[in-house]
Amino acid sequence: MQPKIKPYPQRFLAGFSFFGNPFEQYSGWTEENEIGRLWVRYMAYMSQHQDDLPPALESGVAYEVHIYHPEMVEKGEFEVFVGHLIYDPQQIPTILSVKTLPAAPYAVFTMRGQEIVSDWGTEIYMDWLPGSGFRSDFGFNYQRYDENFKGLDWLDDSTLEVHIPLQPANT
Repeated sequence: MQPKIKPYPQRFLAGFSFFGNPFEQYSGWTEENEIGRLWVRYMAYMSQHQDDLPPALESGVAYEVHIYHPEMVEKGEFEVFVGHLIYDPQQIPTILSVKTLPAAPYAVFTMRGQEIVSDWGTEIYMDWLPGSGFRSDFGFNYQRYDENFKGLDWLDDSTLEVHIPLQPANT
């Protein structure tokens, strides 16, 4: 599993958040757990209000950000944010939250088919990262969904990008 390293400027996302244990009721990749329900709520809002929102920076692209808090280790709770890239966070309605993705180089892993639902987090953080010359102290990662992600029912025909913010290991 070898990523591409890409530098990105600071960017802004607008969307919805959930904080807690998203797998308390249902585990795995399903619309029944809190992450799936968050996506359903976000997609419904976006389809109902698309004329009221400023244009997305990338048409047809959505993001899922996992933000790790100290509660993750203690209680299995973390924040999940779903949204899209925006130009100007000041034009966003109050109902939406805004997240800032910091300027940094990012390791971009492309997951294909069943890799999407595998334990790629362990492979990235435990196997690849220690020998990479980088560290990731940012406390988050994100998944980028574009036209190449066909949905849960078509995983074998899908690809998904996982982005990990990086810093040189020696700083």
